Amino acid sequence: MPFKSTVSAAAVLALGAGLAQAEGEKVVFGTNWLAQAEHGGFYQSVADGTYKADCGFDVEIIPGGPQVNNRALMLAGRMDFHMGGDLLQAFSAVEEGIPVVNVAAIFQKHPQVIVAHPGEAETWEDLKNLTLLIGDNGYQSYYQWMIKAHGFTAEQRQPYTFNPAPFLADKRVGMQGYLSSEPYLVTKEGGFEPNVFLIADAGYASYATTIETMAETIATNPEKVQCFVDASIKGWYNYLYNDSAAADALIMAANPEMTADKIAYAKDKMKAWGIVDSGDALEKGIGVMTDEMVGNFYKLMVDTGVVKDGIDWKASYTTQFVGKGVGMDLKPAN
Repeated sequence: MPFKSTVSAAAVLALGAGLAQAEGEKVVFGTNWLAQAEHGGFYQSVADGTYKADCGFDVEIIPGGPQVNNRALMLAGRMDFHMGGDLLQAFSAVEEGIPVVNVAAIFQKHPQVIVAHPGEAETWEDLKNLTLLIGDNGYQSYYQWMIKAHGFTAEQRQPYTFNPAPFLADKRVGMQGYLSSEPYLVTKEGGFEPNVFLIADAGYASYATTIETMAETIATNPEKVQCFVDASIKGWYNYLYNDSAAADALIMAANPEMTADKIAYAKDKMKAWGIVDSGDALEKGIGVMTDEMVGNFYKLMVDTGVVKDGIDWKASYTTQFVGKGVGMDLKPAN
C-alpha cells in the first residue's frame, strides 16, 4: 500500500512538472533603459523562441527608463535577472553589501564616447584642446580617469545637459555620448558625421550591459542561471549576424520612439566597433568575463580614486556561466 501511494505521488509530480514546462516557467528580465538595439539579443531570444525551446522559459522583458528602477524590483524578488550597467555599478553593490552578482558581460567594450567636430579633434590627444561637455556621473567616474591617466583637466569640463545644441553651435566643444546615440543625433540634427572616440579604446577597459542575478539564485538554481545566460548569448549571435526583424519589431513595439533606422545605425556601430564580439569573446564566446579584466579595471579605478581600495571585487561577478563558446556556431564563417 505505501509503495502504491509513492508511485501515485510520483506520477502526480511528473504530471505537474510536464504541465509547467508546457506552459513555460515565467522568467522576468529587467533592462536598465528603454528598449533599443543595445538590448537586441534578449529580444531576439524571445522573438525566435530560444528561451522557450532551450529552457522552457516564458521570458518577459520589462524595460527600464528614467522613472524605473528594475534593479530594485529584482532585489525585492519580483525579477529573476537584470541588465547591469558597467563594473563600477557591480563594485558599488559589493561595497554596499547588496548580494547581486554579474553572471555575463554582453558588452566587451564600454560604449561611452567623446564626440568632436571634424578638423577640431582628429586624435584622442586633440580632445585636450577642447571644452568638453560631461555629465555629473561621467565626471565622477570615467572623467576622473581621463584626468589622471591622460592629462585632461577639471577646468575644461562643463556640465552636459543631454542636449546636443551647445555642441552643434560651437566647433571648439566636445561632448560625451553613447556610441549609437549622440553620434546619431549629430548626424541627423547637425548634418555631419562627428569624429568619435571610444573611451574603451583609450584604456577604460570595463565590461558593460551585464546580466545580473541574486547570489541566492546562483546558489539554489544554477541550472536556471546557466540556461538563461546560454539562451541570451545565442540571441546576441542571432541578433547581430542573422535575421533580427522579429526582435526589432518587439523593440519598436516596446519603445514607440525607436525607429528602424536608429536600430540599424546602432547595430552597425556595435559590430563595427566590436562592442559585443571582440577580444576574449572572439575565442570564448559572447558574454565572457575574465578575472584579469575585472581585476585590472578595479585597480585602475582605485588608482584613479573612483573606487575605494579593499572592496571584495571578486564577489561582484562569477565566470562559471560564460566562456564556453556557446552560440559561436551561429556566427557566419565569413
